[in-house]
Amino acid sequence: MPRLQELHANLIDRLQEAKDQGWLGEVAAIETTMAAAAQKLEVMRERAAQPSTVHLGMPDFRTSAGRRTVSPGSG
Repeated sequence: MPRLQELHANLIDRLQEAKDQGWLGEVAAIETTMAAAAQKLEVMRERAAQPSTVHLGMPDFRTSAGRRTVSPGSG
Protein backbone atom coordinates (compact mmCIF):
# COMPACT_ATOMS: atom_id res chain seq x y z
CA MET A 1 0.00 0.00 0.00
CA PRO A 2 2.79 2.52 0.70
CA ARG A 3 4.09 2.14 -2.86
CA LEU A 4 0.63 2.76 -4.31
CA GLN A 5 0.27 5.86 -2.12
CA GLU A 6 3.63 7.08 -3.45
CA LEU A 7 2.52 6.49 -7.03
CA HIS A 8 -0.74 8.34 -6.41
CA ALA A 9 1.15 11.33 -4.98
CA ASN A 10 3.45 11.31 -8.01
CA LEU A 11 0.44 11.32 -10.32
CA ILE A 12 -0.84 14.46 -8.62
CA ASP A 13 2.45 16.20 -9.47
CA ARG A 14 2.36 14.89 -13.04
CA LEU A 15 -1.24 16.05 -13.43
CA GLN A 16 -0.35 19.58 -12.40
CA GLU A 17 2.61 19.62 -14.80
CA ALA A 18 0.42 18.36 -17.66
CA LYS A 19 -2.18 21.06 -16.95
CA ASP A 20 0.51 23.75 -16.79
CA GLN A 21 1.95 22.60 -20.14
CA GLY A 22 -1.46 22.24 -21.78
CA TRP A 23 -1.05 18.54 -22.50
CA LEU A 24 -4.76 17.71 -22.66
CA GLY A 25 -4.33 14.08 -23.70
CA GLU A 26 -1.87 13.55 -20.87
CA VAL A 27 -4.28 15.20 -18.40
CA ALA A 28 -7.06 12.78 -19.34
CA ALA A 29 -4.78 9.75 -19.07
CA ILE A 30 -3.40 10.83 -15.69
CA GLU A 31 -6.89 11.50 -14.32
CA THR A 32 -7.98 8.02 -15.39
CA THR A 33 -4.91 6.45 -13.78
CA MET A 34 -5.44 8.47 -10.59
CA ALA A 35 -9.05 7.29 -10.34
CA ALA A 36 -7.94 3.67 -10.69
CA ALA A 37 -5.20 4.13 -8.07
CA ALA A 38 -7.63 5.81 -5.67
CA GLN A 39 -10.10 2.93 -6.11
CA LYS A 40 -7.37 0.36 -5.51
CA LEU A 41 -6.25 2.20 -2.36
CA GLU A 42 -9.82 2.22 -1.05
CA VAL A 43 -10.15 -1.54 -1.61
CA MET A 44 -6.80 -2.13 0.13
CA ARG A 45 -7.87 0.00 3.12
CA GLU A 46 -11.16 -1.91 3.40
CA ARG A 47 -9.36 -5.26 3.31
CA ALA A 48 -6.80 -4.10 5.86
CA ALA A 49 -9.65 -3.19 8.22
CA GLN A 50 -11.21 -6.66 8.01
CA PRO A 51 -10.29 -9.45 10.43
CA SER A 52 -7.42 -11.47 9.06
CA THR A 53 -8.10 -14.91 10.53
CA VAL A 54 -7.66 -17.61 7.92
CA HIS A 55 -9.10 -21.12 8.22
CA LEU A 56 -6.51 -23.50 6.82
CA GLY A 57 -8.79 -26.51 6.70
CA MET A 58 -6.65 -28.44 9.15
CA PRO A 59 -8.58 -31.27 10.83
CA ASP A 60 -9.17 -31.14 14.55
CA PHE A 61 -7.37 -34.21 15.92
CA ARG A 62 -9.88 -34.74 18.73
CA THR A 63 -12.88 -35.03 16.42
CA SER A 64 -11.07 -36.95 13.67
CA ALA A 65 -9.82 -39.52 16.22
CA GLY A 66 -13.30 -40.01 17.63
CA ARG A 67 -12.52 -38.17 20.84
CA ARG A 68 -14.49 -35.41 22.40
CA THR A 69 -13.49 -32.89 24.99
CA VAL A 70 -15.72 -33.14 28.03
CA SER A 71 -16.21 -29.85 29.79
CA PRO A 72 -16.23 -29.89 33.61
CA GLY A 73 -19.67 -30.61 35.05
CA SER A 74 -21.10 -32.13 31.86
CA GLY A 75 -20.13 -35.68 32.26
